[in-house]
Amino acid sequence: MKNQENPIILIKEFSLNAEEKCLFINSQIPKGGLFTGEQKTVHPDSNVTWRISPEPFWILQEHLDWLEELGPHLLRFYKACNLLYSQSVRGIQPDWVAAYLDRGKPESVIELGRMNRFKSQLPQVIRPDILPTPDGFTITELDSVPGGMGFTGSLSAQYAKLDYDIIGGSNGMQLAFAEMVRSLAKVEHPTVAIVVSDESADYWDEMKWLESALREVGLAAYTIKPRDVIFTEDALFLESDEGKVQIDVLYRFFELFDLKNIPKVELMLYGAKRRTVVMTPPPKTYLEEKLLFALFHHPSLQPFWQRELGKKTYQFLPSIIPQTWLLDPRELPPHAVIPDLEVDGQPVTNWRQIIPVSQRQRELVLKPSGFSELAWGSRGVSIGHDMPTEDWEHAVENALTGFDQTPYVLQKFHRAERLTITYYDFEQGEVQRMPGRAIIRPYYFTMGDKVRLAGIQATVCPEDKKILHGMVDSIIVPCAVKPETW
Repeated sequence: MKNQENPIILIKEFSLNAEEKCLFINSQIPKGGLFTGEQKTVHPDSNVTWRISPEPFWILQEHLDWLEELGPHLLRFYKACNLLYSQSVRGIQPDWVAAYLDRGKPESVIELGRMNRFKSQLPQVIRPDILPTPDGFTITELDSVPGGMGFTGSLSAQYAKLDYDIIGGSNGMQLAFAEMVRSLAKVEHPTVAIVVSDESADYWDEMKWLESALREVGLAAYTIKPRDVIFTEDALFLESDEGKVQIDVLYRFFELFDLKNIPKVELMLYGAKRRTVVMTPPPKTYLEEKLLFALFHHPSLQPFWQRELGKKTYQFLPSIIPQTWLLDPRELPPHAVIPDLEVDGQPVTNWRQIIPVSQRQRELVLKPSGFSELAWGSRGVSIGHDMPTEDWEHAVENALTGFDQTPYVLQKFHRAERLTITYYDFEQGEVQRMPGRAIIRPYYFTMGDKVRLAGIQATVCPEDKKILHGMVDSIIVPCAVKPETW
């Protein structure tokens, strides 16, 4: 073979079958797949903790157009949420809005998010979890501190070598991340430190990949642990092979509920307060709450949303943000009902009415709103129709009794559309077909009012799974537009 050292040339000169494509992808990824997760059931020849498909996840051009349009709408939603909280604190909007969003949080964390220094700051990375359903797209939640940037970027690069036209391109993730950092920094050639906590250590390898990819596009990037931050009154620094380097932008890859366990976090926050470093995403817990969806659907807040979102966004979002309720255990007045929640056609006036109903009637999802170790990675999720009544009762009671510490939200369950995708089975040594259901995760980066779609990850799980997330029997791929000639 000619030029065996250049895999891009190799792939373009020789047509590979499906099995060879999967093995090529496997060979290009470091052992472990850039993510330290459940590996004990992974085949020893596989370098990843998921299944490899020979092709990307295909979407239609009209779906890509919709996803491109979605990004600016989500940015406007975050801006409106930020304003809603601020106006609630100041008494312009109902005070119960801020009370809900601050529930269960230490006063120090609440005060941090209210500081004038961070008043207008918003998350610079927006990643919605989107279900393609028979009735269209549904957003189950938003993540502003998302994992997956590294291995989505890496997979995009590998599938691009197979000559697939990947959405965002082969290096879209690192280019968008670099553009975001440069938009935040006050210097011509900024340095970014991606600070990964011990609690987020599973993502260390993918952030190291991102660091390397960012350097390839000309950005000085370092992935460090919190303890590696060097503090001075004038700036934050890190130690590199070239000596001490000043940090211009600190990318916070740690959760705010975990602050007490993070070394030097007070010094990092002090630097952000003093403007000696730019921290993103900003330390605003109220922008990381799932109950924002419940507020979006609240009847008494509709005038606010209509005014602040604008006509286009206000019309765009209701059909894709699922009906969501906050499980507040306080007793309702006799004449009051929970808006738009019914059991057997009867309005719900007490949350415990949803416990004894049949499984078919409880196609509902229960999950912690935020500020909890259970609020990410599907850890605290309960699917009503996928569990025995006694387990569902326990989940509901736990949500109600834990309201003061960790508020929970309830959502209507939406079933992703059934599809079939191929993958390489290392046990059988051949490509197999898997019926499944997908969740897609576009990565948007914001620079002021500009929103850039950097890439889209698709995770396809076996069709019997109710909770769709990365697992050893899921298929994870980047997305591409399906050619019109197919």
